[in-house]
Amino acid sequence: MNIKKSILLRVRVAFLFAIVFAVAIVVKTGHIQFAEGDEWATMGERISFDYKRVKATRGNIYSDNGSLLATSLPFYKVAFDATLPKDEIFKKGVDSLALNLSKFFKDKSKTEYKRILLDARASGKQYIILNRKRIDYQEKKMMMRWPIFREGRLGGGSIFEKVDIRYRPFSNLSRRTIGFVNENDKGVGLEYSFHKQLGGQDGYAYYQKIAGGVWKPVFDANNVKAVNGLDVQTTLDINLQDVAETALHKAMKEHDAADGLVAVMEVKTGAIKAISNLSSDGKGNFHEKYNFAAAQLFEPGSTFKLVTMMALLEDSPVELSDSIDTGNGEFNFYNNTVRDHEEGGLGMVSVQEAFEHSSNVAMAKLVDKHFGLRPEKFVDYLDRLQLSKPLGLQIIGEPTPKFKRPGQKGWSGISLPWMAYGYGFEITPLHTLALYNAVANDGKMIKPVFVKSVKRADEEEDVFTTQVINGKICSSKTLDKLKLLLEGVVENGTAKNIKGTHYRIAGKTGTAKILENGRYTRKYITSFVGYFPAHEPKYSAIVLIKNPRGWYQYGSSVAAPVFKEIADNIYARDINLHHPMDVKKFSVQHPLPVIRAGNQQELTMLCNELGISNHSQTEEEWVKSSTSGGGGVNWKKAISGKNIVPDVTGMTFRDALYLLENSGLQVSFEGKGRVIKQSLHPGVRAQKGSRIYVRLG
Repeated sequence: MNIKKSILLRVRVAFLFAIVFAVAIVVKTGHIQFAEGDEWATMGERISFDYKRVKATRGNIYSDNGSLLATSLPFYKVAFDATLPKDEIFKKGVDSLALNLSKFFKDKSKTEYKRILLDARASGKQYIILNRKRIDYQEKKMMMRWPIFREGRLGGGSIFEKVDIRYRPFSNLSRRTIGFVNENDKGVGLEYSFHKQLGGQDGYAYYQKIAGGVWKPVFDANNVKAVNGLDVQTTLDINLQDVAETALHKAMKEHDAADGLVAVMEVKTGAIKAISNLSSDGKGNFHEKYNFAAAQLFEPGSTFKLVTMMALLEDSPVELSDSIDTGNGEFNFYNNTVRDHEEGGLGMVSVQEAFEHSSNVAMAKLVDKHFGLRPEKFVDYLDRLQLSKPLGLQIIGEPTPKFKRPGQKGWSGISLPWMAYGYGFEITPLHTLALYNAVANDGKMIKPVFVKSVKRADEEEDVFTTQVINGKICSSKTLDKLKLLLEGVVENGTAKNIKGTHYRIAGKTGTAKILENGRYTRKYITSFVGYFPAHEPKYSAIVLIKNPRGWYQYGSSVAAPVFKEIADNIYARDINLHHPMDVKKFSVQHPLPVIRAGNQQELTMLCNELGISNHSQTEEEWVKSSTSGGGGVNWKKAISGKNIVPDVTGMTFRDALYLLENSGLQVSFEGKGRVIKQSLHPGVRAQKGSRIYVRLG
């Protein structure tokens, strides 16, 4: 008996010693460490611990001028530790807190929220989620002023768990290019392609699993702090992006098209300044669902004729002035018929005219004649121009072009003639754009660039410079001829509907039938690709619109006008593209600006802003100018009034049009600049509906 008592006493002493030792550790270290997944039984309740990942804050994506394209905004989950508030604070504030929660979330009554808070307090819950709705920072600040919550984390038990949500300030603008990353770290666009840099380095922290399957963070010295992600600065111009997307959207709606894309590239640097990809939802709405420009293969159609002419000019005796008989627009190759789009054909034309009017027959006949016995020589141009492999873009997901080589399965006698006008193989639109950009860039072919740099704050971690794909795509002699051909398409050929601007456009239309289930349908892919200004190119661009429905189904009438609208907008915005005004044409030899006639109030304000002395000799609204001996300007009455022909010489066209139409006249004009001549004499009676012709210069 004494032995049993002695053994029992020793066990009790050992047990007490173990408890004291454990308490000493807690007192000394302030925490207990557990291996991952450890469980500790206390008072009949199992408590689990785990080492969990803490997400780093994702970096921002910027446009070329620093505008935010994508950023992570902090949102919060609202939780509560019911054990922390003192009794007095809890009892005094529980009613008001419940009322505030009910009014804010609007999902439960005040009574229900009060019951949740009281139950949590009674059961000693250290962590309950009050509502799963995420709140923003301003809402969090407001809640921190509520009863109980205003006592802070330790005094009031309020817990606001931060959750980063990806936000795009410009909504869907360039959505597919910016892209996304999902919870499985899969995604598209720049978000996915630069996921490693943007994502940063996640940290790790200890969490305690408590009632309800909820994990509560626990401080531990072994926690690893997260390192926030880097920022990515793109080449995109947000204003140009808006212009491009608006122009594309308008055209697709007008033509009830299925899909479409626009890409604008800076000639010298390869920087993509705008890229838009739209798809119809079948209900009259268009959204970005797929990056067609970078990741979709298409048969290029007639835009490939540029390569055909390059090969002919480099490796055959063909000259632009040579004649080619296109007949009635149809020609048979090995039991297959090649057709031109112009009814009745072009007949006998020069090679240059055949290109300008996009003759399939001419291109097929020329290639068959000069490369028919050596087709591999022609196909070599696809390798030389980097059209047979991916460009190596900064955006992941670029496909490998598809085409057949001589001797491979599927190659036949018709393969080469079809290839001559852009059928039988597939490349991405950015391949085509890079090719035309090379012509604009004096033969230097460069890779399209989407990202300029990766930065941490203002410090650049990585900079992406222009990469040359091919230093010289062809001889200078051939290059000059190709430029002449592309200008001719707009001045004399299939795209002459977009000429007549203050600058010249060079480019090529394209119309390709869509292949479905092995057969070509009467659905089309329309395109226009080119550059501007033609003589000093600064931008190149491609427009592609798939399956337009209605009367217009050619590249000239569907895609080319979109190109012109974008080009006109860029030209208007970029003052460096404008040529200086001919001073001799408008001014005399003194330091005064060109002022001829106009609205007196506007002209007076302009002169006052410029510090030019000006005096009025009349109270009339519309005036003409004359110089005074002291180097100033005098305003004198201009002929204007109801039912008489006004004197609009010297006025801007805007002012002239206003006055003439207010007099009941219909206006026709030619030229550009100020009015230098009008067909009806000033001061005579204006017959309502009469037409007046004005010349601008």
